[in-house]
Amino acid sequence: MRTLLSIWGWLMVTLSAIIGFLIQLVLFILTLGLARDRILIGRVFRLSAVVSSRLIPFWHFRVVGEPPKKIGPMVVVSNHCSHADSFLISGLPWEMKWLGKSGLFNIPFVGWSMRLSGDIPIVRGDRASIEAAVDQCRAYLSRGVPVIIFPEGTRSETEDLLPFKDGAFRLAIEEGVPIMPVAVEGTRTALAKHDWRFDYSRARVTVGSPISTSGMTEEDIDSLMDQTRAAILASRAKIRVLLEAEKT
Repeated sequence: MRTLLSIWGWLMVTLSAIIGFLIQLVLFILTLGLARDRILIGRVFRLSAVVSSRLIPFWHFRVVGEPPKKIGPMVVVSNHCSHADSFLISGLPWEMKWLGKSGLFNIPFVGWSMRLSGDIPIVRGDRASIEAAVDQCRAYLSRGVPVIIFPEGTRSETEDLLPFKDGAFRLAIEEGVPIMPVAVEGTRTALAKHDWRFDYSRARVTVGSPISTSGMTEEDIDSLMDQTRAAILASRAKIRVLLEAEKT
């Protein structure tokens, strides 16, 4: 049964991705040369992910609390448990540009939608690619558009957070913008690493308070990382309590 429902789920994801891509393509053509940051085009892609998540029978995803409807230039950072994280985080009510592995951008429809949305590809270990990605992030931030980065760099296979890489925090300090901590809980079972099948998941995402980088220098990177990590862990703990309460 799980396999059959997973096939249904992937059909729904594919259908949503195709429809979303076609809408994006029309918008891209209509706004060619007019919408440098592709905010509306990006929102269509995120909303197609939300629609997909609601059509997967195993998943019960929700945003906890009342996140702001709009944010300014910030580096949004989140823990990373599963490929399902992107479906859940897309439910947040603002557009932001996602930093992701370059290979994702080659996936039919989904990757093409990422390109149309103006998301930022990066090749791990490739210095030129990393520098180009950072330049793109800086350009977005300078125009008031937030970017999202997973500081663990990859998905954690356990409930524990992996060590944070310092790139997101260095970027925030250099650009003088806040860090916005986002916590995800419950997605690890939704689409487990090394398994194509969906599984039951009651997952939540919540947004923490922005962490100012005003007056910080390179010497404050470790402190900023620790502060952000603590905020994410605290938010995850609150979500766990909430999820336990929902069972009763």
